[in-house]
Amino acid sequence: MFKPDDRIAIAVSGGKDSVALLHLLTRIEKEFPAAEVVAITIDEGIRGYREEAIRIAEENCRIFGVEHIIYSFKDLYGYTLDEIAKITREGALGPCSYCGVLRRRALNIASREAEADKLATAHNLDDEAQTILLNIIHGDVARIARVEPILQGAPSLKFIPRVKPICEIPENEVALYAYLLGIKFQSTPCPYVGTALRHEIRHILNRLETRHSGIKFTIIRTAEKIRPALKKAFAPVELQECQVCGEPTTGSICKPCESIRKLGLLRF
Repeated sequence: MFKPDDRIAIAVSGGKDSVALLHLLTRIEKEFPAAEVVAITIDEGIRGYREEAIRIAEENCRIFGVEHIIYSFKDLYGYTLDEIAKITREGALGPCSYCGVLRRRALNIASREAEADKLATAHNLDDEAQTILLNIIHGDVARIARVEPILQGAPSLKFIPRVKPICEIPENEVALYAYLLGIKFQSTPCPYVGTALRHEIRHILNRLETRHSGIKFTIIRTAEKIRPALKKAFAPVELQECQVCGEPTTGSICKPCESIRKLGLLRF
């Protein structure tokens, strides 16, 4: 996933997974003097929740002497997630649907402006298994072919390659690692988490895992087996620049611009 001289941007939300990844990569980075690590936190604008997470992220970055960059939805899009949530209250899509799209764009912009070679995210085994099932439920099988632990892009189109270093580590093992090392992290769940379909899928998978140990591994291994066939079945996706904002996208208009336009909030 990395080269010895990479400048690695780590997405640090303040939760156990991202803070554990920060600890792991900074420890490994010490063995590679030419490599650099920078932490990026996205402030979605969730009152009473994100403030604590940012403080925890800052504290962990100070411990390791890592540069910490914060980008906010308010600065990038003109609206906080709380403001978006009020608008989507009566809509078909909940705030989590918009948050995921906008946060991914924010991370890419922040990583690019930090001159990072790679963007490392803390998706664990549970996250990956949930995503595979969600793609199937949504009928987006082609996405299983595209979304891999190493997601390359076209640097000329402003896309920073993304990697998932702990994608095969179960969530409970990441939590155990954090507790054993005394790592400080935010344990309070996001107030919007209950509105997402992913939340339901998570509970279903946890119940299945309790009764049938190893089922989460089986799901991601199955995706790995069928991915080559899916890649042949679907035409490769080519990145282009969004006609509205100029950011990389697979269509003429990127998902963030589409999302904001649906809300009637597009300012550009």
